[in-house]
Amino acid sequence: MPNNTMHPPRTRGPKLEAHQVIIRPLITEKGTHQSTHRHAFPFEVNRWANKDEIKAAVEDLFGVRVRKVRTQNRQGKKRRYRFRMGKLSNWKKAIVMLHPDSPPIEFF
Repeated sequence: MPNNTMHPPRTRGPKLEAHQVIIRPLITEKGTHQSTHRHAFPFEVNRWANKDEIKAAVEDLFGVRVRKVRTQNRQGKKRRYRFRMGKLSNWKKAIVMLHPDSPPIEFF
């Protein structure tokens, strides 16, 4: 027998504003190469943000058209602090691909 009750959509964490979703751009050699050749720009994003929120935030903050968003949950590295081993925080990375007719994002 099917259950006909309506469930609210699943959400994680609080509702995020656009400036809370995008934490910082990742300026690396690989990211610079992807931005010039593939119109793909990497960002560190809030761990609670999903792909739709990331797409809306980039379009709102930078005024570009986003074609696709890929995300990765990155594990924090182990670091030595004096005599003990510590661990950096886990973080989320998003690679945002723009439409070919969209202007590129200028970080500098």
